[in-house]
Amino acid sequence: MARIIASAVSLHAGPKPDSDVLTQLSGGDTFEVLELAGDHAWGVAPGQKLVGYVPASVLERPAA
Repeated sequence: MARIIASAVSLHAGPKPDSDVLTQLSGGDTFEVLELAGDHAWGVAPGQKLVGYVPASVLERPAA
């Protein structure tokens, strides 16, 4: 499910905040969510061609 990053955030290698940072994502970037679990989302940042975790709170809600 494609979502938009609402504000700048780090893409992490793991779900914990202290896991390795893979890259920085900017507000407006697309993030393809593969799984939502607890307070984080795992997915693909297609612009950077990387897979990782972001806090679910930075994802804009899809339009209804």
